[in-house]
Amino acid sequence: MELPDVQSSLPEVRINLTRVGVKNVQKLVEVARPGKRPVVFISVFDVFVDLPGSLKGANLSRNFEVIDDVLQQAIDGDVKEIEELCSAVARKLLDRHEYAERTEVRMRSKFMVRRETPVSETSCHEVVNVHARAVAQRNDGNPIIRKSIGAEVTGMTACPCAQNIMKDHALHVLENLGVEEEKIEAFLNEVPMATHNQRGRGFLCIEIDDDQHISLEKIIKILKDSMSARIYELLKRGDESYVVMEAHKNPRFVEDCVREMARKVIAQFHDLPGDSVVTIKQTNEESIHQHNAYAERKATIAELISEMDKGTL
Repeated sequence: MELPDVQSSLPEVRINLTRVGVKNVQKLVEVARPGKRPVVFISVFDVFVDLPGSLKGANLSRNFEVIDDVLQQAIDGDVKEIEELCSAVARKLLDRHEYAERTEVRMRSKFMVRRETPVSETSCHEVVNVHARAVAQRNDGNPIIRKSIGAEVTGMTACPCAQNIMKDHALHVLENLGVEEEKIEAFLNEVPMATHNQRGRGFLCIEIDDDQHISLEKIIKILKDSMSARIYELLKRGDESYVVMEAHKNPRFVEDCVREMARKVIAQFHDLPGDSVVTIKQTNEESIHQHNAYAERKATIAELISEMDKGTL
């Protein structure tokens, strides 16, 4: 006896639904690399299709089948980038859900990065949060796909305002001790003053067409280099001194971090199409306040380039 297909029956309320699917599907994603060990991501997927008002439900088991099919492609080396994986899932979902006009795939992953500390070169690991997304729109057999790749990393920021206050205080103390003006200036240039610090969380994501490519490693580097200093899981004494000095020689507000990320994005990815969308966020967990500081910018590459060109006039 053939069971009835309840999903294909008419619903009582016939309205279209924007997103129907599954959330928090946990998978181990392995992306093959020629001549290197595969990259492994601990990932969570959200997968959606739109649903017309003529159908009671979507066949959600197809979503799981598509994810598993594409993950096997990645293991076999047919999918080489994390955002390409999301695009492949979004494209295949249109094939499996013939009634859908739009599919969407979101992926949140943890990526383990091996690093060395700056002085002792001690080996340690760091977890980077990776975000990828793809949206496929049906278009006469040739879907229009937009994909995005991004990351969130932690770093350290030092407050410029408090540091300036401490510098002014040190200047008066040294003057009262009779230290010569030239020596005071030389000392302050060499030894940065104390200030309060924050653990910063930077987020950078770039949305592009399906035929474009963006290096995840470059995104991670931009994030790390846009704060006052990088941080490490394990530090020897020399490393600790280096990180503290680096941060205090490079104080930045939360706003500075976002603007520096934007500048580096333009320098690194200026050849991307102008409609590529850049999303930048920075959250600083304040040490002397109970609140966090936050700044954000979302714009196309073309908009950022135009603003920066005007700013240099």
